[in-house]
Amino acid sequence: MVLLWQVSLLAGCDQDFGKQPETQVIEQVSEPFRNQDSRGRYDTIGKLGTQSISIPAGVIDGWARYMGDPGDFADPKIKAKYQHPPKTYDLPIESFGFLYRITDGDVYTSFRQTEEDYRRDNETLIPYGKPFPWADVIIYGEYDAAAPLNFNVYVQEGFKISKEVSNIDYIQQPQPLYGLTVYKANNGIDPKTGEPWKSDVNAKDILLKKDQTGNIKTYIDCQFTQHINICNHMFYNNNWHIRVLVGYNRVYLPQWQEIEGNIINILNSWRVSPEGKLLGKQIGKA
Repeated sequence: MVLLWQVSLLAGCDQDFGKQPETQVIEQVSEPFRNQDSRGRYDTIGKLGTQSISIPAGVIDGWARYMGDPGDFADPKIKAKYQHPPKTYDLPIESFGFLYRITDGDVYTSFRQTEEDYRRDNETLIPYGKPFPWADVIIYGEYDAAAPLNFNVYVQEGFKISKEVSNIDYIQQPQPLYGLTVYKANNGIDPKTGEPWKSDVNAKDILLKKDQTGNIKTYIDCQFTQHINICNHMFYNNNWHIRVLVGYNRVYLPQWQEIEGNIINILNSWRVSPEGKLLGKQIGKA
């Protein structure tokens, strides 16, 4: 009985007695190479859609959410137990946000001149009703191969719900605006008063851009009253397999194509090889 107990005890031990301590194998997950900025801060890494990226430290507004991460409103117990997988250049990124400056195509980065610029613009422009040149950007990785990269169904359902719930018809306008097809709620007229909309909720215009095959790739809704001056701008990018949401002052609507192009240029500057080697000069690096 004693011998059996001793054998069982030895069999249940984790330690490898067949090797000396200095030669025992310790299983570790090797950390991938990560780029750093001038302050020694590490980049955020992962795979966004189809591309491996290295986002400069200090750029992300908040944090990057990876596929499988618990949501903001998930049960705290679930969050506490969640074991995040090791960060690699193949780990799919679900979403992240940053600030983009429309006037020059730069991005906000902490401990860079843009931090002071952003603070100054908040103090000197917003209180006086002047156009704010910073846009909020959120990037979403799209990983469902069966989901189309267009807003066709989104627009159809939106128009249908607007009619059924609010009895509002969105009417296509005869003239495009900045190359966008424009739809106005009841032709811009409040049916209750017979006058132009005064409610910011119902006064938004919807502007669309289709590709050569007829799919809606850009969707923008803008408030055109004196109370709210914001455009919400969404677009898909096939090469990256991403959806982008941008919010900005409506005075910058004429630059919608430039905004789309510059955001993709920013993402392109963050592309890396599978080993983490930068493929270009990072925009926004401190």
